Amino acid sequence: MVTDTPVRPTPPRTPPPGWIALRNAWRALTSMRTALILLFLLAVAAMPGALLPQRSLNQRLVDQYFVDYPTLAPLLDRVDAFDVFAAPWFAAIYLLLMVSLIGCVLPRTVDDARALRAKPVATPRNLARLPHHGAGTLDADLDGAAERVRGQLRGWRVAEREEDGGRRTFSAEKGYSREIGNLVFHLSLVGLLIGFAAGKLFGYEGQVIVPAGGGEFCNTGILGYDSFRAGTLVDGTDLAPFCVRVDDFTATYLPTGQPDRYDAALSYQTGDDLDTGSADAWRSFPLSVNNPLRTDGARVYLLGNGYAPIFTVTFPNGDVRTGDVQWRPVDQATLLSEGATKFEPPGVTDEEQRRTGQLAITGLLAPTTSGGTVVTSVFPDLRDPEVAIDVLRGDLGLDDGRGQSIFEVDQAQVDSGELVRVARENLVPGQSLTLDDGTQIRFDGVRKWVNLQISHDPGQIWVLVFAVTMLTGLAASLGVRRRRFWARLTPSDQPGRSVVELGGLARTDRAGYGEEFDRLRADLLEPHVVKDA
Repeated sequence: MVTDTPVRPTPPRTPPPGWIALRNAWRALTSMRTALILLFLLAVAAMPGALLPQRSLNQRLVDQYFVDYPTLAPLLDRVDAFDVFAAPWFAAIYLLLMVSLIGCVLPRTVDDARALRAKPVATPRNLARLPHHGAGTLDADLDGAAERVRGQLRGWRVAEREEDGGRRTFSAEKGYSREIGNLVFHLSLVGLLIGFAAGKLFGYEGQVIVPAGGGEFCNTGILGYDSFRAGTLVDGTDLAPFCVRVDDFTATYLPTGQPDRYDAALSYQTGDDLDTGSADAWRSFPLSVNNPLRTDGARVYLLGNGYAPIFTVTFPNGDVRTGDVQWRPVDQATLLSEGATKFEPPGVTDEEQRRTGQLAITGLLAPTTSGGTVVTSVFPDLRDPEVAIDVLRGDLGLDDGRGQSIFEVDQAQVDSGELVRVARENLVPGQSLTLDDGTQIRFDGVRKWVNLQISHDPGQIWVLVFAVTMLTGLAASLGVRRRRFWARLTPSDQPGRSVVELGGLARTDRAGYGEEFDRLRADLLEPHVVKDA
């Protein structure tokens, strides 16, 4: 005798604990609640970048902050408070937010895509329980009543069904563009994040000072920039080549000294011009503050302007050297500027004599002088220039291998006595002074310069496109009403007549569907209604 052994059901397989932990962590990270929390944290993390000076924007303000707050500044520097947007903790929050948003958006996008293909739901059993309903008897048979319903529901997505007893139902839905708006909004949000990421990875931004009156700059490498910020994947060796030339610069000021307009007459050559060797093919462009030049995927902005005093130095041996190095404004209201113009003695073969005979002309430049012993500026335009200079002689420290600012001398050289002041004078254009060794320094005038910013962001156009489509999708999802309409047609006991039951439901809380349903009910029932419930 053989007995069948009962087969025990196989218990469900339990995933490993590590997999369960990862799954729960992913679900928590990609929840909308987590995305909102990360968005709030990102806003809070960005606050120090708005309240504290940043090295990437203005190193001088950071240095001044250390001077003003010698105890607090080092503590803030330890947490990268002066490099917020390059800090690892800020990048971690941004990356988590991007992953969370994508994890939230993509499943929602799939759901919206499915909703677009879904048929209208079946007609409810009791239409009288819906917020909008109506009933009546039409003086038409079932086919005539059905044709009448079809005519009124043009423009709706309609599904016809058969029920027991010869009844027919119509399920109609309108406002699918709301779901399309949701779909476009969420996909555009992902595209926007990708566009921002592309800009950070492959973009760069640099600033350069170019003298007006023929000064040129070519975007062939980072060495031509005064400051340069590269994207994560940019090494500075493959920049889009183009050249710009500042032919002229005009600044217009109000009587109060407030700037009215900055206009630079710019000429430029594209990368194609350089490749074909068209050295004389310069194109003109009117560069202004709100009118940047766009060429070769880059944008050239006009940020500011300043002045460069022109000094001519005649050395005792008769050699003449002229310098017109830009000086930086220390007062943006009047463009009072400070700087240092440096010279090396020409024709000196002895290394020690050459090193100890270097000159630096430092001080202040007033484009419109106040006059008197203490020179300051009273207006930013170049009306009555004057310089108050100190002439330093000695070792400028140019040969020690360290980088040195073009706007100042190395204070360590002054403190050590290797650089000594040998003259101090106020000069207007055309005046000169003579040093104890016979060297003559003449102030010849002032040259204007402009500060240009070159920005390259390959994701910019996509950010714009996705921003527009995102707003369009958001407007559609908020402005379009999703609503449903049902009709059930039942053969009447009286030949040639049909009983019609209607129902309507708005899928949003927005008002207005009641009026639309009333119009549909009136068009369907009132002209031939026999009984209205």
